[in-house]
Amino acid sequence: MGRIVVISTGGTIASRWQGSGFAADADGSEVMATAPLPEGVTVEVVDLFSVNSPRLTTAHQLTLLRTVHEVLADPEVDGIVVTHGTDTLEESAFLVDLHHHDPRTVVFTGSQLPMGTADGDGPENLYDALLTAASTRGLGVLITFAGRVHAARGTVKTQAVALDAFADPSKELLGKIGFGKVTMLRSPRRPEPLALPAMPELPPRVDMVMHHADGDPVLLNAAVEAGGAGDRPDRDGRGERDPGDRRGGPGGGGAGRAGRADHAGRRRAGDGDLHPRRGGRPGRGRRRSHRDAAGGAGADRRPVRAARLRRGGRAGAGPAAGPFLGRAGPGRRLTLRGRRGFRGAPPSPAPPAPDTHRRAQPVRPTAPPGAATGGHRPRPDATARDARVRT
Repeated sequence: MGRIVVISTGGTIASRWQGSGFAADADGSEVMATAPLPEGVTVEVVDLFSVNSPRLTTAHQLTLLRTVHEVLADPEVDGIVVTHGTDTLEESAFLVDLHHHDPRTVVFTGSQLPMGTADGDGPENLYDALLTAASTRGLGVLITFAGRVHAARGTVKTQAVALDAFADPSKELLGKIGFGKVTMLRSPRRPEPLALPAMPELPPRVDMVMHHADGDPVLLNAAVEAGGAGDRPDRDGRGERDPGDRRGGPGGGGAGRAGRADHAGRRRAGDGDLHPRRGGRPGRGRRRSHRDAAGGAGADRRPVRAARLRRGGRAGAGPAAGPFLGRAGPGRRLTLRGRRGFRGAPPSPAPPAPDTHRRAQPVRPTAPPGAATGGHRPRPDATARDARVRT
C-alpha cells in the first residue's frame, strides 16, 4: 500500500516501568515491534526524541514540525505516523496541521496504557494509524484512537482513563476503522496553510489568564510585567490597547486574551440576559440586548414569556437594579439561577368561578291580592302576618 515513515516522540505508548513509575524510554523500533503491519505497508522509523508529553516544550514541537516537512520532501514517502503522548498530542497535531500543505496524510496516535501492559491499546492504535496514513489523501493532519478517526482541528482529549480518549465536541465523527478498512464519514474543512515559522533561539512568552467570578487583575498584571507577547484586553474586552494606559505603549508586553481581568468588577447585560424589574405588575419582563443596555434606538423590547417566573421590577432595569436571574436561550427556554418573591403582600386570590353545572330552580309566580288561586290560599302579606303575631 505504500511507504510510511514513523516519527517516534515518546509518550505512554513508549513508556515502561522503571521501578518507581513509568518513563518513555523505548525507541521507535521497540514501539513498532509491538504492532503488526498492514498488508503492503513498509515502515521506516525516525527517533526524534523520547519525552513524556507533559514535559514537551515549544522547541520540541517546532522540531517535530520541521521534521515532518523534511520527511515529506521525499516524493517516495506515502504518509507519516507520529507516536506521541496523549497529554499534549492535540496541541502538536494542531500545530502541524496549521502548516500542512501536502496532500499526503500525517496521522498522530498514542496509547492510554503503557508499553507491555496486558490488553494494551498501543499496538491496535499504531496499526490503525499506519492503515489510515497509507489509504487516505487530502485530509490534512488526523488523529486515530480506539478505532476512530478525528481531524486535528477541534479534537481534544476528553477522557483521562478511558481508551476512547479523544473527541471533537463540536462536530460529528470524521471516520472509523474496522476489519482492515478506513471509512471516512465526512471531509474536514481546512483553511489555507501557514508558512513554516522560523526557529527562534528563545520562543516568545505567551501567558494565559483565565477570568472567573470575583476575579481581580493580579494574575493579568503579573503576566504583563513578565513580558508576555500576546494582546492585553482593553477596558471593553476587545483586545485593543488603551491609549491612556502606560502599559500599552510600544514595546510593552501583554497577556493572552482570555478574559476581562482588568475590569473584573464590571458586568454588562448580554443578548438574552434577564434582569429583574422593579415597580409595575409582577410577572413581566423583557429581553435586554447590548443596544438596549446602552439606551440605543431600536432596542429589542419584546416581552419574554418565560420571564413570568420572576417577581417585580422596573421596565428596562439593568444590572444595577438587581441580581442576574437567568438567560432566555433558543426556543424561548429560560434557565433560572435563583427565585425571588414578592416584596409586599401577595395579590388577593381571584374570586371563584360560578358553578355552571348546578341545576337551575324554577321560580313560582305569585298571584296578586284578591285573585283566584285555584284552591290555594293566597300568600299573606307582611302587614297581616305582623297583625297575627301581635294578637
